[in-house]
Amino acid sequence: MTDPQKSLPRRSNKAPLSLRLRNTLKALGLGLLLGSTPIAATADSEGIRLPELGDSTSGLVSPQREKELGQMWLRIFRSQVKTSSDALLQQYVEKTVKGLAEYSPLEDKNIDVVVVNNETMNAFAVPGGIMGIHTGLFLFAKNEDQFASVVAHELGHLSQRHYARSLEAQRNNTLPTLAGMLGALVLAATAGGEAGLAAITATQAAALDSQLRFSRKNEQEADRVGIETLARSGRDPDAAGEMFEQMLKATRYYRRPPEFLLTHPVTEKRIADAKLRSQRMEDVEPSDSRDYHMMRARIRLATEATPQQAVKRFQAELNGIHDNEDAARYGLALAQIAAGRPDSALDTLQPLLDKEPSKAAFVLARADIDLVRQDYSGATQRLQQALDRNPGDHALVMGLANAHFKAGNYLAAERMLAKYSRVRKKDPAVWYLLAETHGLAGDIVGVHEARAEYYILIGVFDKALQHLRHGIRMTKDDYQTNAILKQRLKDVIKMQEKAKEL
Repeated sequence: MTDPQKSLPRRSNKAPLSLRLRNTLKALGLGLLLGSTPIAATADSEGIRLPELGDSTSGLVSPQREKELGQMWLRIFRSQVKTSSDALLQQYVEKTVKGLAEYSPLEDKNIDVVVVNNETMNAFAVPGGIMGIHTGLFLFAKNEDQFASVVAHELGHLSQRHYARSLEAQRNNTLPTLAGMLGALVLAATAGGEAGLAAITATQAAALDSQLRFSRKNEQEADRVGIETLARSGRDPDAAGEMFEQMLKATRYYRRPPEFLLTHPVTEKRIADAKLRSQRMEDVEPSDSRDYHMMRARIRLATEATPQQAVKRFQAELNGIHDNEDAARYGLALAQIAAGRPDSALDTLQPLLDKEPSKAAFVLARADIDLVRQDYSGATQRLQQALDRNPGDHALVMGLANAHFKAGNYLAAERMLAKYSRVRKKDPAVWYLLAETHGLAGDIVGVHEARAEYYILIGVFDKALQHLRHGIRMTKDDYQTNAILKQRLKDVIKMQEKAKEL
């Protein structure tokens, strides 16, 4: 599927990343300050500033206010960071986070999940129910329970409202801000992306990283809540200690520790405490999710320099593997598809299809083989049948819409996505593909409306307003659509004004 992050540039590519990040943080009132100078959230005349969650007079911020700030934070984060448009991966992460949240003490269990395309091992949670997962976490966690232990830990921070509580405890000190968190997490999510990032000094990065650090007490509490959440969900609580051990090893064998470790320091005592706490839980038989390893295969394919290298890597694993054979076979089939070898891919994939012909991941891979062969009818029929069996499956919906798009069935894709955009209103990938299909189906007003929604979700309000104004001019004779667009214009103007006030 077309990647909206690649296909629709949000800023000029001429400026190096370090300069773009400096400008963005300046607009947010962050200014990359040196040394231990506090990072303040001050506004300039043109930029957007995210506020502190509280101050010496306001007390704790309300959960609803956190939600509003979290949504604004997410929009701006998306405007700066390359996020994943892999619908199958997104669906897996959302399902995992939601499943764990059901067993956590969180009052509001509606979590917005953003998957960041970055090989560094990191995860984060932002006030207002935002969970971020770097794809590198999959490469680092050896099994699903270890992966889940990190998610559960972050849910622990959210459930205990550590961000807001820290404001009450630190009224006389530098208070953490959402703006500071944004700067630190943008740095983490773009690390290694461009050599220009080296222009940001270690002291500047450290100043931003400090915005994410919790107290030792907060970390202990998140560990406790996270391990309890793991156990209640039926997962192995020992996985938390195992993951901490791997993190500690990373400080010894890696040039730079994982980003997660920089903001959640791990010690031998913390590992021992986690192990002791898990020993008090009921014994759980460790399990190893095949789906998790299949997601790892998708990410590993993306990290290889070429599809041909990925083919060699997965072929070697399949030849010598004794665990996770299905995941290795699946990864090899995907690599062969990417390498333009559909016949080999089908031979590799067929044993999986024979065992589970209705599994969405296998059906999608089989449809991709059809698409490489330009058998568009076969791909769309196959995906439609799968979707009929699994209505509302996100990966299948996006897969079928993309297959219609590639087949030139723009009206079919348009109908699907227009309906789905009402279900999945906060997904930029849905709105982006809908805008593309509107254009090719000849609905220019629809293009402007969908692109406006896309730009709203990634925090680029100026472009959203431009598209809405174009749409308004084109619908003077269509009272209903014109009124809808005018109201949306007012909504976006208010969003922009609120952002500038922050």
